[in-house]
Amino acid sequence: MSIFEVKNYVSKLSILDTQYAIKLAKDTFERELAKNLDLTRVSAPLFVYSDTGLNDNLSGVERPVSFEVKDTKKYAEIVHSLAKWKRMALGKYGFAVQKGLYTDMNAIRRDEVMDNLHSIYVDQWDWEKVITAEDRNLDYLKETVRKIVKALVDTKKIVNQQFPALQMNFKEDITFITAEELYQKYPNLSPKERENAICKEKQLVFLIGIGDKLSNGLPHDLRAPDYDDWQLNGDILVWYEPLQMAVELSSMGIRVDKESLVSQLQKNNKMERLNLPFHRSILDDSIPLSIGGGIGQSRICLIMLEKAHIGEVQASIWKEEDILALEKQKIKLL
Repeated sequence: MSIFEVKNYVSKLSILDTQYAIKLAKDTFERELAKNLDLTRVSAPLFVYSDTGLNDNLSGVERPVSFEVKDTKKYAEIVHSLAKWKRMALGKYGFAVQKGLYTDMNAIRRDEVMDNLHSIYVDQWDWEKVITAEDRNLDYLKETVRKIVKALVDTKKIVNQQFPALQMNFKEDITFITAEELYQKYPNLSPKERENAICKEKQLVFLIGIGDKLSNGLPHDLRAPDYDDWQLNGDILVWYEPLQMAVELSSMGIRVDKESLVSQLQKNNKMERLNLPFHRSILDDSIPLSIGGGIGQSRICLIMLEKAHIGEVQASIWKEEDILALEKQKIKLL
């Protein structure tokens, strides 16, 4: 069994009110995010051809759900995320500098270990924004993070007003710390334990620089080498009291330019990817420089609605033993 025990849990909303609140939280956050980052909603694919290099390879070990398309005799993959597709779309649609797009991203990650925070069904807001070479710095990254946090804070206020049983709040004060600084602060803890420790102390944290090796020779966490610049990316983490742990709400970053792309592919021994259409478009400057990320819709709803399991805010499938254990904890799955 992979779920966490949540003692004395009582949902603050009925199942029907939960559905109303999910819509309110999603509609509000989507609106606030688009306003704060100057984004326009676009349509996006559920699957891409395997040979385009457009699928997000995540940490490099997850297997995409794939299938042969009868009419074309080619294999397609359910997207893991739209990290690469979005950047191509910025150029295709002709977005101006400091303008961008967002979309609803739905995916199946069949290798996910299911627990209170993880499901094989993934729903995100994927967003991407055109930037200049001068914007590729930590100050611009931090400014963008603060705009996302403001959208979170304002959404929670509105949800709480509509559903008074909900009492938790976000604060706009966010702590920025690099993965190396976090390792130096807690050298004897595992990466997840470090995240829990800093988030319990600071509540809301942006952890910078994920994917490259730290001074101990290991990365804080794995990241694909061909979309985020490992020096200019990070995760938004919040301490979540009901589960007594740090919860990642967003993974985001300034995307690779041609120099960081080649450097990171070399480090991962993935230089053959430079022959793929997406990677060639970075090398020949035919797609814009950008910043972007994914924000978990169900994660946001879990926090906003003060739930204990992601299955309370999304419909998915679960192990039978987990369903029985959750029933004993009075956790009602959708």
